[in-house]
Amino acid sequence: MSAPATVAVRTEPRITGLSTRLITVPLRRSWGAEAPENHVIVTELQTDDGGAGHGFSWTPTIGPQAVKALLDHDVAPFIAGLPAQPEVVWDALWKRLHEAGGGGLTTIAMAGVDLALWDLQARRAGTSVTGLLGQRQESVEVYGSGVNLHYSLEELVAQAERWVAAGHQAVKIKVGKPDIREDAERVAAVRSVLGPDRKLMIDANQRWDLPTTFRALEVLAPYGLEWLEEPIRADDLWAYRRLRKHSPVPIALGENLHTIYRFRDFIEAEAVDIIQPNIIRVGGITPFRRIVELARTNSIRVMPHLLPELSGQLALTLAEPTLVEDVEDASFEQLGILAGPSPVRFSNSRVTLSGQAGLGFHFSSRNQDT
Repeated sequence: MSAPATVAVRTEPRITGLSTRLITVPLRRSWGAEAPENHVIVTELQTDDGGAGHGFSWTPTIGPQAVKALLDHDVAPFIAGLPAQPEVVWDALWKRLHEAGGGGLTTIAMAGVDLALWDLQARRAGTSVTGLLGQRQESVEVYGSGVNLHYSLEELVAQAERWVAAGHQAVKIKVGKPDIREDAERVAAVRSVLGPDRKLMIDANQRWDLPTTFRALEVLAPYGLEWLEEPIRADDLWAYRRLRKHSPVPIALGENLHTIYRFRDFIEAEAVDIIQPNIIRVGGITPFRRIVELARTNSIRVMPHLLPELSGQLALTLAEPTLVEDVEDASFEQLGILAGPSPVRFSNSRVTLSGQAGLGFHFSSRNQDT
């Protein structure tokens, strides 16, 4: 009798290494004295079968060197030898790093690994990450956004006019001037440029307390606001619960919530109408998808925060309508840190894929930190 045929068992590729480099790039339009630049920590992950995945972490102000050190000294040694599976690695890594904080710098660092693993998986499958996850929309609407509280009224109006000329049907501006009458003047001026039919959102970036927020709403709500974003310190669940109960304007928040547990707390407390997870700050695509499912089961709208070239790719996988935030002149392509074409295209206030494999981010070597 002949020997039985042997069946080759395919083993899961294992992670063999992680390398990082820091890119610091000045913003074309400063976000104010506290944020004149952005920081991108580029990541490359290697596997034992010769594979490579490319990702990044990001922070506009605080902690880029800390994120890089965490990746180099704590993350890289721990993930070596783990299977190159995003969810397996994410859960193990979060448990490992939790001692240093459940969110914040830890999840920002974890995003660099998670994005690289999803990039690797999609490249192996010969598709984009959007295609791998399941594309549900051909295009998604983009809204014009600006970090513009320091702009003069004339500069703000000119920016709103550029958004209208570009075809945006929704825009967002910053509020939080020392005198609410100045906020009202600025909101009124932008509403005048937009006309009655375009959506107008405002973002106070945690500048108010609860009484100030109620006073501001009395003055600003008549301008037809789509949402009020993060008016109070993001940690103050009690205040947001009370605010949403009485606010005539939908309440949006999430850029400073870093874990699914905090999103759950705000949703279960009925303290929010719209959540805005930042894909990097929550730890990458793996937790972002879990947060989206949590929101769906509770009929909460999801509007990804910042990073339009990444958020746009994930927005195309969402079942419900959403908006992608595009801060004027602040995309990676506009900042000049991509070595190749952007993974997405912006046209007629819509975002679509450009047809690249994986996540499609190829970063230049300029401004490399040494």
